[in-house]
Amino acid sequence: MSEKAETQSGTSALEAVKWLVVALLVGVAVWGNSYYGDVSPLYRALAVGALGLAAAFVALQTIQGRAFNQLRKDAMVEVRKVVWPTRQETVQTTLIVLAFVLLVSLILFFFDWVLNGIVSRVIG
Repeated sequence: MSEKAETQSGTSALEAVKWLVVALLVGVAVWGNSYYGDVSPLYRALAVGALGLAAAFVALQTIQGRAFNQLRKDAMVEVRKVVWPTRQETVQTTLIVLAFVLLVSLILFFFDWVLNGIVSRVIG
């Protein structure tokens, strides 16, 4: 039992170090981008991109990073299962929505017109 707790404690310490490295890489990217403001934006963008990729790589080595990556893979599998509508279905659905919006706007205009007339007669 204590052996498992020691292993888990060692793992959590390693996880904390990994997240510290990620934070450090992101911090260096932000600081470097502002400190080297006079350098070409292309070089700064490349440096920030490289540091961002390094931070992402380290973050994916953590438990939460692996879980996020698995979630991303599962989401991609689900996206492949989606049946997208055809052009004709999309046009028909759009026209139905537009007709319904027009109908509701006309009904609301009529109610507003009637209520405005009633209130105008009451108020004088």
